[in-house]
Amino acid sequence: MPDPTTTRIHQLISARGQTQRQFAAEVGIDETKFSKSMSGVRRFTSLELARIAELGEVTVDWLLGVARPLPATAARTRDAVDSEQAAIAEATRLSRFWADLEFLGYRQPRADLKAGPPGGHPGSQGRALAATAIQMTVAAGHQPWETCDLTGLVESVFGIDVRVMRFETRYEGLSWRDATCSLMVVGTSEVPARQRFTIAHELGHLLASDDQGLHSDANLNDGDHTKQDTEVRANAFATEFLMPAKVLTERARNLEWSERAFAMLSCDLRVSPVALAWRLLNLRLITEEQCARFRPITGLAAAELAGRLDEHVRLISRSEQPRIPLQLLKTSYRAYQEGQATIRPLANLLAIDPGQLKAIMDGAREDIPLSS
Repeated sequence: MPDPTTTRIHQLISARGQTQRQFAAEVGIDETKFSKSMSGVRRFTSLELARIAELGEVTVDWLLGVARPLPATAARTRDAVDSEQAAIAEATRLSRFWADLEFLGYRQPRADLKAGPPGGHPGSQGRALAATAIQMTVAAGHQPWETCDLTGLVESVFGIDVRVMRFETRYEGLSWRDATCSLMVVGTSEVPARQRFTIAHELGHLLASDDQGLHSDANLNDGDHTKQDTEVRANAFATEFLMPAKVLTERARNLEWSERAFAMLSCDLRVSPVALAWRLLNLRLITEEQCARFRPITGLAAAELAGRLDEHVRLISRSEQPRIPLQLLKTSYRAYQEGQATIRPLANLLAIDPGQLKAIMDGAREDIPLSS
């Protein structure tokens, strides 16, 4: 019976259009050793498997045949890296860091998420799950509808890594959960409110334990996609998490609705005017006529009406900036400080040269680049 690991390595070699010799050279394994391993005479070392997995943009688990819902990569062309495949590759890369850290005795500090989605309609499930999540954030001293740094909130309260990265084409995001970590990868955006909703949406998937593996949301506005139960639940979660019914009801109680009053509320909550208009209508806090009047207002126009353009520009600057998960970075640095790892994994995480990072840490440079 063929060895599943060598069979899958053959698949990677074929997908890359290379010979075995070329693949071995690129991985950095002696050709003779590589040949013996492929023929079953010699076993690949864990480091060699890690290099092969990194080159093939898969996980070591996939190479070893561990049964997890992992993305297939064999059909990907080398010429055009699709944004979704790039996101999957990044999620795979980050999960490998956590797997390596766990092997060294460092675990991702995930919150104990005992509450899964309750029974009933997916929308009701999402709102109930959001209520639990809001309780957790308030208990930790945060309010998701007020914070500018939603990424930091998700990491500190829920222990879920948030990676923000730039893609060749617009890509919303994905969530990923395996035995060692929970994380999300979201795209940079010139629309802060859109990115915030994506982060909350992916958080909903993770808290509901959707798919127990990879969950990709390339386009949150795709009609067929949004009809799925998991998407209905995640959208309901994000809506309640960012625009809680209780908060909106209290804010609207003594409010005289005008375009400026509506714009102020949109800026306060850092949500898109169109999403806020529909939310207020669904809660029967505004009329259909008011909803029709407020919906066309853009985020920029709302900032102008509210006199908060400077704040809006700062939010855009933040949402357009790539971001490395801070808790993964801190844990990797801790492993290095405690002598459990070399500087190379930390440098690989930051995508900079190990020597350059060493110079930074020795004080030759002022700061470590956290964006990549």
